[in-house]
Amino acid sequence: MAKKQFKSESKRILDLMIGSIYTHREIFLRELISNASDAIDKLCYIALTDDKIGLTRDDFKIELAVDRENRTLTVSDNGVGMTAEELESNLGVIARSGSLKFRSELEAQAGGGEKPADMDIIGQFGVGFYSAFMVSKNVRVLSRAYGADSANVWESSGPDGYTISPAEREACGTDVIMELKDDAEDESFAEFLEEYTLHSLIKKYSDYIRWPIIMDVTKSRRVEGEPDKDGKPAVNWEDYTERETINSRVPIWQRPKSEVTDEACFEFFREQFGAESDPAAVIRVSAEGAAVSYKAMLFIPSKAPYDYFTREYEPGLRLYASGVLIMEKCDALLPEYFRFVRGVVDSADLSLNISRETLQHDRQLKTIASNLEKKVRSELSRLLEQEREKYAEFYAAFGLQLKYGLLSDYGAHAEKLRELLLFWSPAQEKLITLSEYVKNMPEEQKYIYYACGSGAAALDKLPQAEPLRAKGYDVLYMTDDIDDFAARALGAIDGKELRSVTGDDLGLTGDEEARELEQSESDNRELLDFIKESLGGRISEARLSARLVSAPACLTAKGGVTLEMERYFNTIKTESPETVRAERVMELNASHAVFAALKRAYETDRDKAAKYAEMLYGQSVLMAGLPLDDVSRFCEVVSELTA
Repeated sequence: MAKKQFKSESKRILDLMIGSIYTHREIFLRELISNASDAIDKLCYIALTDDKIGLTRDDFKIELAVDRENRTLTVSDNGVGMTAEELESNLGVIARSGSLKFRSELEAQAGGGEKPADMDIIGQFGVGFYSAFMVSKNVRVLSRAYGADSANVWESSGPDGYTISPAEREACGTDVIMELKDDAEDESFAEFLEEYTLHSLIKKYSDYIRWPIIMDVTKSRRVEGEPDKDGKPAVNWEDYTERETINSRVPIWQRPKSEVTDEACFEFFREQFGAESDPAAVIRVSAEGAAVSYKAMLFIPSKAPYDYFTREYEPGLRLYASGVLIMEKCDALLPEYFRFVRGVVDSADLSLNISRETLQHDRQLKTIASNLEKKVRSELSRLLEQEREKYAEFYAAFGLQLKYGLLSDYGAHAEKLRELLLFWSPAQEKLITLSEYVKNMPEEQKYIYYACGSGAAALDKLPQAEPLRAKGYDVLYMTDDIDDFAARALGAIDGKELRSVTGDDLGLTGDEEARELEQSESDNRELLDFIKESLGGRISEARLSARLVSAPACLTAKGGVTLEMERYFNTIKTESPETVRAERVMELNASHAVFAALKRAYETDRDKAAKYAEMLYGQSVLMAGLPLDDVSRFCEVVSELTA
């Protein structure tokens, strides 16, 4: 029979499709199984009004057969099949979809574009079918249409064309027979004849196809051999083959909530995502809408995986189209600040051919992503309010991620994430939210105060916080490196601004106190200028403090860079050799004995006064958690002053 040529510039299209649409050749099995499922769907639908079919739902199946000797793999179904004309129409024109045409006709019959129930057509046969050529040097499609008296076979070796000829097939349905390519030095196609490989691919991509996928499975059984010299029968093992359904068929997220226990969800999470502990929460979503319909099962972990804060960790949800896996980790379905969420999303409205390049332009995916973000945020809020201990465990693992989300996109997500953050309250001796802090503030308190440092033990001794504690004001402890940045991004809470205890102004000084402090600074102006000069540019200003009680001195900062920012930037590796430095201010306690000694030395021994200034500066640097510029020099000065 004369070979026919593909239409629509098929040679070029076929080459481009295989090289670009499908980047992993193993995807061919997913496509062919999906096509087989479509064919069964069509015949099953016809059976609703045609009692001559003679098949029940339990009779439909998809079968895989391997012939290692001839290097062929066959995918068969007992679905609707195709006539010679349909083989010509569907397979002779690349990117034409018989399934899509069938669904369009049904929708037109239903009116208004409504999709008939139980008719989720997965694939587009005209595209997915050609993925078979990634692994095959020759493909034969033997098909008999429902109601036809004979069968036909379509055959092709690739872009050079195809033939269609009469054939024999006992019943309606389709066999796709692939003669695999020869193995090369760097490529093995024989792996697709191996039972383990086929089993793995079915479980990975097609585990939730609604029809049973059947293939021969090799098993072992115990048999008794000839008795030994003691009369005991020898025990041997033999292999045998058994037909077995490989796929699970009904995914857990498709089952009604009433039929799925929490333990079943937890087990699914542990098995599918390699978790060692139960999740903090499970989110079930079943959405039916005009734009998109989908089901989802999301998990909020209670503990972070070992590689979570590494470059190797890959975020994203598993994305399915009618039970067929189309993307293992789709990171477009959740924002970066919720990258810890694991789970699955399944929609009949998505195309199997979606790629990462088209994700950002897909309106349906954007709708799903927006809804899921709200669901996750709502569930975290529920945990925070109703299951505080469970939320605290989650927050210990992923609180830092929420803070990074707060800082991303120039603080655009602050409003969404603000109330999910927790900070340690030394007054209440527990983690609290900012709203809870505001609720417990004394009536006269104007600001939310916080202190950044390496840990609670160090912050307990922070001299700048002493006047706040004396007034009964709570000071939130922030111990993550990025907390000072996060505090600035948070803005005001219920009209209350956040202020660092090491900031320029705590807002505690009244008018009278301010006047007294101003007068005292005026009286000591020469001494303060001397301190600044003797420290050689290490500070931008020396001033008397209104915040110190027991400590002789402390460091604060003015301007846009805080001491915490300086510490953070100088502990991370950057390409710039320059160090980030805050505009440091040394505040001195005029009531302290060391200040009195400094003042006396200034009047009698300027060298000794300079050493006092250097010692107080060094102490202030250490109290701020910053490194000394010259440790040896500091020790030398302390020794000389105490000798």
